[in-house]
Amino acid sequence: MIPGLVWGATPGERALPLPCDDLLPDAGTTADRAISVDAPPAVVFSWLCQLRVAPYSYDLFDNFGKRSPRTRDPELVELQLGQRFMNLFDLVSFVADEHITLRTNRVVTTYSVRRAGSGSRLHVRVLFEGPAVLARALALGDLVMMRKQLLVLKELAEREAAHVG
Repeated sequence: MIPGLVWGATPGERALPLPCDDLLPDAGTTADRAISVDAPPAVVFSWLCQLRVAPYSYDLFDNFGKRSPRTRDPELVELQLGQRFMNLFDLVSFVADEHITLRTNRVVTTYSVRRAGSGSRLHVRVLFEGPAVLARALALGDLVMMRKQLLVLKELAEREAAHVG
């Protein structure tokens, strides 16, 4: 397996069809990332909606040094196609509490949430179009940023779920 293409995703998750697959069926490179979250899917999904305003990764690099909000804005769950996410992506499809699918230039990604035991499983697939060498380099960089993003979203969703539960 090529480094940077998989983090945390099981073989079963990697085989699952996601909405992004239909948007870029001839993607040269596919990357899957996944993490278990001790929070219900609705809470995890609501934190995914916060990606409209911030990347929740390494804020110094990808948010101009401004800290991603640690308090969830409930109005951000009101989704409409075409909305901007992380100042880079456009929302191209969604199902509340299940997935958001985003697109920019030659990259399409689906953030999928499903129930797993008493919590959730957050699975992200990123499809890169273009020359394999460039796409794989982008996937490796994306892994570093997305790993941080998923860990932060996990922490925030679990903190909220613990407060409510």
